[in-house]
Amino acid sequence: TEIYTLSLHDALPILAARRLARALGARSHRVVRVELSAFGGSALTDRAIAVPKDRRLRAGEGSIPVTYVPARNTVLLGLALAFAETLGAGDLFIGVNAIDYSGYPDCRPAFLSAFERLARLATRAGVRGRRFRVHAPLLRLSKAGIVRLGTRLGVPYALTLSCYDPVRGRACGRCDACRLRRRGFAEAGLPDPTRYARP
Repeated sequence: TEIYTLSLHDALPILAARRLARALGARSHRVVRVELSAFGGSALTDRAIAVPKDRRLRAGEGSIPVTYVPARNTVLLGLALAFAETLGAGDLFIGVNAIDYSGYPDCRPAFLSAFERLARLATRAGVRGRRFRVHAPLLRLSKAGIVRLGTRLGVPYALTLSCYDPVRGRACGRCDACRLRRRGFAEAGLPDPTRYARP
């Protein structure tokens, strides 16, 4: 198995991805660094914008939070598409979720379908008839469903990181990502092995 990681230039998620690749026995693991911080516009890429903490979580509330990174999934899928074309692959995988999500427009089924159409038009392989498929196996699962599925598949959750604002290598415990993660483990009835800065 080969694992390819496309990430924002952020040391902690890359370190977590490397640990996961080793734990899963990947034959190779490649990291592509993407500097979306050059554009800012998000609490995740611009230090001048604070990551919201302790806010009330309401799925599908209609507003797009300041943690939305402009065009992130478009950029990352674009890079994955370029690499897939060089490998002769037609399947792209992304971990977006359209149920318990923070309102990001690039986590919706309509975006994924549109990207598949773009892939057919934007690549030599697509013009020659290769069909590119974007797979989002977590798309319609609740966070509890994701936790249960990962547990059944043996995902070493203690090695994963989903925090928007880590504190000294630990998850902050207060951002939307941490709170959704905690809720997912609680609703799944499973212990959360995450090391939180705030218990």
